Amino acid sequence: MSTDDQIDDSAAPLIEHLAELRTRLIRSVMAFMVGMVVMFVVAEPILEFISEPLANVLRNRGEDPRLIFTAPQEKFFVLIRISIIMGFAVSFPIIAHQLWRFVAPGLYKSEQNAILPFLIASPALFFVGASFAHYVVTPLAMNFFIGFSDAIPALANLIAGDGTFENPNADEGLQTVFLGSVRESLDLALKFIFAFGLCFQLPVLLTLMGKAGLVTAEGLGSVRKWAVVGILTLAALVTPPDVVTQVILFTAVYGLYEISILLVRIVERRRDARLRAEGILDEGEEL
Repeated sequence: MSTDDQIDDSAAPLIEHLAELRTRLIRSVMAFMVGMVVMFVVAEPILEFISEPLANVLRNRGEDPRLIFTAPQEKFFVLIRISIIMGFAVSFPIIAHQLWRFVAPGLYKSEQNAILPFLIASPALFFVGASFAHYVVTPLAMNFFIGFSDAIPALANLIAGDGTFENPNADEGLQTVFLGSVRESLDLALKFIFAFGLCFQLPVLLTLMGKAGLVTAEGLGSVRKWAVVGILTLAALVTPPDVVTQVILFTAVYGLYEISILLVRIVERRRDARLRAEGILDEGEEL
């Protein structure tokens, strides 16, 4: 093993490790608490931002873009939830830094250099997935769900032989009106954000598994058809039952799967080149 690839010399007894862990945890919790308090101050604008896709759908339908709360404490706890989630988001760099400072001394230099890019790529990809959900998927989903209350009666009217595709309850009879709850609307929007944010972690997950030797580019390529089935199932579970949204999610996740295969192949080539340089592999031989 080369002298550059050694564990950090700051080895310490167990008690000192526990004391350092306590210090790192205290700093992380303090960062989270500060972030939560700051985010509670601006929780109302954040709620408006998250609800903007729903508001745009309602405006396009000629309705008032407003949400209701059905319990006195509902909106307060919605703002608390937003402050907790966003507080963790803004404090994550500090928390990740504290975690890294605790773990890094126990890693070889090569391991540190291998893991650090993933710590940066993971939140970046989550942000991309969350933005994709907020600006693309959520408006489509909200439009589908709200418009569904009009589409079914109108379809029934057309099937009945009226010849028109209009809501038969528009002038008389029972009418359904959307009165969105603050809590439930926020829950739906956050589900899309977290679902897509996690789906966009696929390249990070598969590349790490490739580095650990758990998967290979050839193996991932050979199970492509099963990956397609799995991604289609995932798209059906985390999106509303409309084809457009499901196709968008399938296209995005499958594209990430193909990118993951390329990244794993690059990892394998670099590993083989390093092993050849160390004399472990012969020229032309692959691991």
